[in-house]
Formats: sequence, structure tokens, C-alpha cells
Amino acid sequence: MDDFAVYGGLFLVAFAAATILPAQSEAALAGLLASGAFSPAMLVVVASMGNILGSAVNWGLGRGIERFRDEPWFPLRPARLNRATNWYHRYGRWSLLLSWMPIVGDPLTVVAGVLREPLWSFVAIVAVAKVSRYLLVAGAVLGLM
Repeated sequence: MDDFAVYGGLFLVAFAAATILPAQSEAALAGLLASGAFSPAMLVVVASMGNILGSAVNWGLGRGIERFRDEPWFPLRPARLNRATNWYHRYGRWSLLLSWMPIVGDPLTVVAGVLREPLWSFVAIVAVAKVSRYLLVAGAVLGLM
């Protein structure tokens, strides 16, 4: 398999993992790092970019989707969305530092869009969270920690 396919696949997995789709980007990153066949820095950059872009899609969906909140097809359960909204109201934009977390992270990124968080601050804070997580995964896999 060529490098483009590997990096492209990692990007897509990381992108999907940041949305409501079930995906495990950490496992994909860890496996590729463990193989030793690819640049660890490039893997972290690609995974981070995919995951940040996926979160930005959530933010964009949040900007326009809130009016569909009570529809049966709405991607987030009302309880999860309410919990994320309350968290966001309590801690503000800094709650986006938890955007890397399972269960609450994705709803937080949607809520940030619903509550009209400016895109520049959204991307900056989410980038810190996502890159930090992937750096920790890389450090653990490569024995740097």
C-alpha cells in the first residue's frame, strides 16, 4: 500500500471519529505508529488535521441544525445535547478543550456551532485538544512517556 493511501485512510478515520460516525482514530494511529513504516510526525499531523476538520463540520452542522433538534433523525439524543449545552454554558469556550473525549466531545463541538462560537476560537481551542491527544498517543506507542 502506498503512503498516500495510508495517510489518506488515517485522515478519513480521524475525520469520521470527530463526527457522530463510529470510528477509532487512536487505534488506527497507534497501529501505524507501531508498524514503524511511516513518519510519526506526519501521522500525528494527518490525524490531527482530519479530526479538527471533522469537528469543524460538527460546528457547521450546529450552526444550522438546532432547529431540527426534535426530529427523530437528529444525530444527537436530546439528553446528550442538553448535557453538552449546559456544560458549554457553565464553562464557555474552554469546555472545547474536552472535545477529544468520547461521548461528550462530539456534542460539545455541535453545541459550539449552535451557540455561535466564532470559528477562529473554535478551531484554535479544538486544535490544542486534538493535537495534544494524538501527541499523547504517539508518545505512549513510541515509548516516549
